[in-house]
Amino acid sequence: MARKHVALSLFWRTFFLLAILLAGGVFAWTQTFRAMEFEPRAVQAAQQIASLVNLSRAALRSTDGINRVALIKSMQNQESMRLQPREPTDKWEPYEIDRFTRAIGQELRSRLGPDTLVASDVNGASGLWVGFSFDKDPYWLQADPTRMQPITWTTLVVWVGIALVATVLGSVAIARLINQPLRDLSFAASRIREGEFDSRLDENTLTSEIRQVNMGFNRMARELAKVEEDRAVMLAGISHDLRTPLARLRLEAEMSVDDDEAKRNMAMDIDQLDAIIDKFMDYARPGEVRLTPVHLSSLVDREMSAFRDPSQIRITSRVAIDTKVMADETELGRVLQNLFENARRYGRSTDTGIARVTVSYARTGPWVILSVRDHGPGVDPKKIAQLTTPFFRGDAARTAATGAGLGLAIVEKAVQRMGGTFEIANAAEGGLIAHIRLKKAP
Repeated sequence: MARKHVALSLFWRTFFLLAILLAGGVFAWTQTFRAMEFEPRAVQAAQQIASLVNLSRAALRSTDGINRVALIKSMQNQESMRLQPREPTDKWEPYEIDRFTRAIGQELRSRLGPDTLVASDVNGASGLWVGFSFDKDPYWLQADPTRMQPITWTTLVVWVGIALVATVLGSVAIARLINQPLRDLSFAASRIREGEFDSRLDENTLTSEIRQVNMGFNRMARELAKVEEDRAVMLAGISHDLRTPLARLRLEAEMSVDDDEAKRNMAMDIDQLDAIIDKFMDYARPGEVRLTPVHLSSLVDREMSAFRDPSQIRITSRVAIDTKVMADETELGRVLQNLFENARRYGRSTDTGIARVTVSYARTGPWVILSVRDHGPGVDPKKIAQLTTPFFRGDAARTAATGAGLGLAIVEKAVQRMGGTFEIANAAEGGLIAHIRLKKAP
């Protein structure tokens, strides 16, 4: 089974790649900042604590025994720093429980001596406690622990979140700037495809590659507009230059030929040439269509009425009267004419020599499928795909037919202009069946 791939537009592909790149950069810089900030903060915290201990030692050294007790009592009442004697019965919890606190403890011992104690709780009082000795008397110094903490995860999450939001917004802006020229090019190309050749792209953009592409596209659009204009002039010239002598031939045959059979054959040849000219004109017709709701049943009945000779073709319609499709009524009528004419020429049954044609329909979701089937000999399955190729005929017998080989090519081109699809296949019960899929009208 073939794997299904998620199709992303170029904008979203660029956006996701930029977002991943920038988000990875944010996290990399966050880890780098934490690694570089870790050691200096630990050293700074230890220096502050060591300074407090040294100040306490200096204060104790400068007082006598009586005043030292008063000093200790006065320092016990301070909120940011407390000094009290350390008793052998004191219960304390070690402060060094992670990498940061171990770094602080190691730095304190290197500055205050190896016998320095660092605790996070002494006799139920939490804080940052440093145990030191002065004149063989042990003391506890309590400092404010909030000054010694590293950057919290909450702070990191807030700043990383802000950085990620900025990353997303930046990715959107950058992706839009990158893809704007391509979006303009895609829109202009779609207008060219629809036959509008007046699209012009900016030839003064700062990006040299985009500027070259825009200049080439504009040059192509001008050339296509000129080709389209030349084609319109050529079509008008073909219609005038060929039909004028045909009209003269018809008039000359009517006036100068006495043999009725020769006159009739000449008229048939002139009609054939006139029909071939019509086929060429239809195939080369510009692609503008105007889609409107079309009553399919009425249109089929109208086109059926043009094929009145029951000795050649008999058409049966099974299309419901309330069936509507979005189509160009003139184009769809031309499609049905070509299909009926194709069945009249090539879809005659071998026993009666009459082309029996059935027109049916089916609704599938937002689509209506119109089917035109004859009961003739059908076509070699290997050649079905080539039936819509201009000037191709399905078998040797068809080379004797009086056609230009453009009927089904015109049908396919017209259906595609109306936003539908056209398919041909051999019917299971015999004959050729053509399926026209068009949007259902609201």
